[in-house]
Amino acid sequence: MANGLVDGTNYNLRDEIKAYWSERASTFDLSPGHEIFSEKERTAWHDLISRHLGRGEGRAALDLACGTAVVSHLLDDLGFAVTGMDWAEPMLKRARSKAASRGRDITFRLGDAENTMEPDSHYDVITNRHLVWTLVDPPAAFAEWYRILKPGGQLLIVDGDFVNLSLKEQIVAKLSTFFQRLGFASAETAKMSPQLVEIHQNILAQVHFSRGARAGAVADLLVKAGFESVRIDSNLRRIFRAQAKHLGFWKGVARITQHRYAIVATKGGTSLR
Repeated sequence: MANGLVDGTNYNLRDEIKAYWSERASTFDLSPGHEIFSEKERTAWHDLISRHLGRGEGRAALDLACGTAVVSHLLDDLGFAVTGMDWAEPMLKRARSKAASRGRDITFRLGDAENTMEPDSHYDVITNRHLVWTLVDPPAAFAEWYRILKPGGQLLIVDGDFVNLSLKEQIVAKLSTFFQRLGFASAETAKMSPQLVEIHQNILAQVHFSRGARAGAVADLLVKAGFESVRIDSNLRRIFRAQAKHLGFWKGVARITQHRYAIVATKGGTSLR
């Protein structure tokens, strides 16, 4: 494949996912919804994290699939001792550079979110954003996250269903197309090349949640993995409204109507702290 993406007989889905995100690293921070473009959005993220995890107070947090470390920095803002993990070295290179330029004390490690190689009962908090939909084996990943959390530790997932369009999304898409044809709205330029869009679709067709990562399905798997007090938070509107100002009009409207959510879950037992 072009653009540094490998092709070969031993090239499996995990390799393709890793190569895809490695290729995306150079433009990742250009997209609203990846990087943060306003203090209003940053505050909304802080409020979401604090609402579910509380203040950091030096607690150990692992930010899985950290990418360029956007969520890692949010956790650092709130006083967590943060480790960011990603299996795409180009993402980590940018994450380290960003942390150094901002004077942040964040540790970064190359690793697989489904097999972290971290010690048992090591972290107070685990976070991830837009990771779950890409998982090849969510039950194994959730069992892994349960293992490395301390008793009483918390998991915060932020994700969404990027496959199924709600009725509102379908209406927004049709209106967008209609007004573009009339010349009242311009087509919104995609950040990805056609090849990367094709690779994205190919990956999506093969992962566990190929039919969409619905919040209820994710929550059910977390319960089966042993997590307790599993709660779904669908009220992310403050974040999406802030992002919408930096998206095109129709993409901004669509963002607000999508099935996106946060899920918080707890490992049973008494905290070791």
